[in-house]
Amino acid sequence: MTCHLCLIRHGETDWNLARRMQGHIDIALNARGQAQARALAKSLTGQSFSAIYASDLARARETASVSAQELGLAVTTEPLLRERHYGDFQGRTYEESRQAFPEAYERFIARDVDADFPGGGESLTIFFARVRAALEAIAARHSGSHVLVVTHGGVLDMAHRLASHLPLEQRRNFAIGNATVNWMRREQGSWRIETWDGRAHLDNSQDELPG
Repeated sequence: MTCHLCLIRHGETDWNLARRMQGHIDIALNARGQAQARALAKSLTGQSFSAIYASDLARARETASVSAQELGLAVTTEPLLRERHYGDFQGRTYEESRQAFPEAYERFIARDVDADFPGGGESLTIFFARVRAALEAIAARHSGSHVLVVTHGGVLDMAHRLASHLPLEQRRNFAIGNATVNWMRREQGSWRIETWDGRAHLDNSQDELPG
């Protein structure tokens, strides 16, 4: 049976505006991010979801909780839905990371699929495998249902590539905005994108992620 996932990137944070890499660091929504979460929740009113999942990081949990109240559902937190771990890049802006770790930054920007980060972190290959496992587990658990999943930009990047078969090493050619609506389905063992980057409910949405 088909499972439909409504994938949401969390609302805006101050670190999004500063182009500061959050990764696993727990950053709360800013005022615009909170407004985006409310607008998202209103746009989902009347939708029939069997469950809501969210990354256990605050920015995703906060975004999900507003929709959960609107939809009358509880939020299940899932650490596998966390953003990619960026090692020592976390807490730095992209420019600060480039200056501090020029060679590692070049591998990052070049989308070297096996490169990790100073101080640990996840390669694209490892990150993709984590995201795929998380989404497939949710789809298997909720076959025949619609599920809301609130997560992070990097996770949406991996999810889109899973469904579109865009190689990990190729630059991104699709948008990943804060609190936009993205639908995918899993059917007969395959993923398909239904709609992507729905933002009619938003006045503004940040996409500061590198390609």
